[in-house]
Amino acid sequence: MNTIPTNTLILAVVLTVVVAAIIAWVVIQRQRTQRLRHRFGPEYTRAVSELGGRTKAEAELTKREQRVARLNITPLAAVDAARFSQAWNALQSRFIDNPKGAVAEADLLVRELMAKRGYPMGDFERRAADISVDHPGVVTTYRAAQAIAARDERGEADTEELRKAVVHYRTLFEELLEVKPAPIAATAAGQVPVHS
Repeated sequence: MNTIPTNTLILAVVLTVVVAAIIAWVVIQRQRTQRLRHRFGPEYTRAVSELGGRTKAEAELTKREQRVARLNITPLAAVDAARFSQAWNALQSRFIDNPKGAVAEADLLVRELMAKRGYPMGDFERRAADISVDHPGVVTTYRAAQAIAARDERGEADTEELRKAVVHYRTLFEELLEVKPAPIAATAAGQVPVHS
């Protein structure tokens, strides 16, 4: 009877384990990439381009997720949401008479709303990075609004660009204007609340 030497058997087992570990690592990396692409959308592509590769971008996006997970981001109380909405409506009505002032006011109002929700108010890139975790669909418009506001500060933005900036700010504003659900009132025994 011809038997396989013990060393050959051990080597075969070790190689099988190594190959299985490599395959598992590749599968895990692909799943991570797919998850981050799905979660961050265009911000994923931007990070890859800006940071020079997928590995660095994914590490940065993962750090963002971890940082934002430690924050206490909360929805607004209904009264705060109403106050912010009224302030936004007022600034929009002033746009025709003062487009430059409306853009500056929109930027300030968005910052106030972010702070009220619990986002830290670091520099713009940090704010945009934090927003990208939970609101990836609007971070591009936030960046566009900021770029226009910066051009406006240099006297390079025309009225149409200022209008676009306010529209971009409004997109982010509306996304962030998340309201706490109203408490459910106690109902009498056996009664079911009726919604109209």
